[in-house]
Amino acid sequence: MTRTAVITGGMSGLGAATATRLADEGVKVIRFDLAPGADVVVDVSDSAAVNAAAAELGSIDILINCAGIVGPNKPLWEVSDAEWQKVFAVNVTGTFNLCRAFVPGMQELGWGRIVNFASMAGKDGNPNLSAYSASKAAVIAMTKSLGKELATSGVLVNAIVPAVIETPMNDDTSPEVLAHITSLIPMKRVGRAEEVAELAAWLASDKVSFSTGAAYDISGGRATY
Repeated sequence: MTRTAVITGGMSGLGAATATRLADEGVKVIRFDLAPGADVVVDVSDSAAVNAAAAELGSIDILINCAGIVGPNKPLWEVSDAEWQKVFAVNVTGTFNLCRAFVPGMQELGWGRIVNFASMAGKDGNPNLSAYSASKAAVIAMTKSLGKELATSGVLVNAIVPAVIETPMNDDTSPEVLAHITSLIPMKRVGRAEEVAELAAWLASDKVSFSTGAAYDISGGRATY
């Protein structure tokens, strides 16, 4: 049986790497993104657009919520309302919109895998990234709640919590911030997208069977809890 996966932010970075890895496993991958070439061009923060896309696709087996933005690199007191709201709209509301749209179909099937991408910033809090850190903490908490709600349904929900990974998402992050967060990694290097995609592929498979509502660190040793 061929399984179908929706991957948000699937055209670049961790989303693209995960799409490639799942396709290697024979999974039919549907990439949601705003970038040209996406299978479905959609703004994940727009609930109506997400619901329409989900209704057209029908039931899926795997949902990978990878779409995200870093947002402003500045002290909290300098962050504008618009900057704060945009980060939460994509990172938190986007994840909520996709889960809400596809969970019912997974429940009907009695099988599903949801993988939400969070960040080590959501556990530790990175300086000058208050909006991003807070949004990723929310993703972790949402994952834990949803995992409990679906625990006996056959639908497993887990989060991946990376430290800094070499992806285009970090292109606009200031060198000072990148240097700081890389210095916190005991392995003294940033991660690679394919390393994270390997974890995502496991969490999206039958091989994970007794784990839900969990946050999986992939941090080069940075994680402390």
